Amino acid sequence: MKIEGGCLCGRVRYAGEADPIFVGLCHCTHCQKHTGSAFSGVVAVPTPALTVTGPLKSYVDRGDSGAASRRSFCAECGSSVMDDADMMPDVTMVLVGSLDDPSWFRPQMEIYTDSAQSWVALGGDRPRFGKMPPRG
Repeated sequence: MKIEGGCLCGRVRYAGEADPIFVGLCHCTHCQKHTGSAFSGVVAVPTPALTVTGPLKSYVDRGDSGAASRRSFCAECGSSVMDDADMMPDVTMVLVGSLDDPSWFRPQMEIYTDSAQSWVALGGDRPRFGKMPPRG
């Protein structure tokens, strides 16, 4: 599938063709801060499948695992665009809000629901995990 998007000012753009590895929502407090919202919607794709142009800056963050995560945003307008984590090498998580056409996005799971805002009640029957789901 074709994945295209970018930041608010248009200086950062990304494009690629890949089937998503997963699509989901993260309610962790770090994602809430990074997006300025109640949760982060992400589409994880193989990093080699994406081409990124423009002035990205990254902030190195550490979650509860202690592993580094890079939260990338436009150096010009500050729009959050993507994340990558040492726990998942060669995977980039594109933020749904940065997609040109997010209409196809249907989250398959929710993680860190223990940190979800009390007023967030999303419907659906997708799996929900209080923290990070077991890897396997």
